[in-house]
Amino acid sequence: MLIKRSFSLAGHRTSIALEAEFWAVLTNIAARKTMPLARLVAMIDADRATPLASALRVYVLTDLQGEGQEDPSFSEEKEAKRLL
Repeated sequence: MLIKRSFSLAGHRTSIALEAEFWAVLTNIAARKTMPLARLVAMIDADRATPLASALRVYVLTDLQGEGQEDPSFSEEKEAKRLL
């Protein structure tokens, strides 16, 4: 089941629909990084090359694989190429 959440990103309101499991992991990642979920989503949004929901899912999967995304130069496109 998809759960929608709304955020202000780059001055615009947007809604994102993700499965509850992805929201739970994103919330845990944000807590681990001691930042609000909205800030984590904004960071991912600022560096994405894919639709936001996809970028969030890839971020979660990468984090769960133990690779994390501490590098501020991380991009979904670089990650996709690395995985090929």
